[in-house]
Amino acid sequence: MASVVEHIDVKVPVSTAYNQWTQFEDFPHFMEGVKAVAQTDDTHLHWIAEVAGKEKEWDAEITEQKPDERVAWNATSGAENAGVVTFHRIDDETTRVTLQLDAEPEGVVEGVGTALGFLERRVKGDLERFKEFIEGRGTETGAWRGTVESGSQR
Repeated sequence: MASVVEHIDVKVPVSTAYNQWTQFEDFPHFMEGVKAVAQTDDTHLHWIAEVAGKEKEWDAEITEQKPDERVAWNATSGAENAGVVTFHRIDDETTRVTLQLDAEPEGVVEGVGTALGFLERRVKGDLERFKEFIEGRGTETGAWRGTVESGSQR
């Protein structure tokens, strides 16, 4: 299993950064290779992405979500992956977004790509594009402020 941890500081309040991250269907705007994310209910997502030149689909479940703090997930089908994104207030107008991603490469091409640092570069690039996206807008495209604990929502 490959594991990556990256962070970036964005010039928006923590609530703005968090609110934008909860708009999963907007991920193709800033995540390389992500073609579509469909949110089927408050805790389930269906992903379509290009990985190592191949189109892949998988489902994921949000396992924990606390407004302005964190969103955690794991795959329920397809390639094994899981992660958490956390939001840390630096000051009233700056937030540190930290993304930890664990993914199991499938096949030789993905394995070699992971060994060469492909996953780290992709995550870093995705965070940089998130920064450009949210700072360029100055406001989120929407928000979901519910709480999820161990897969159950409140």
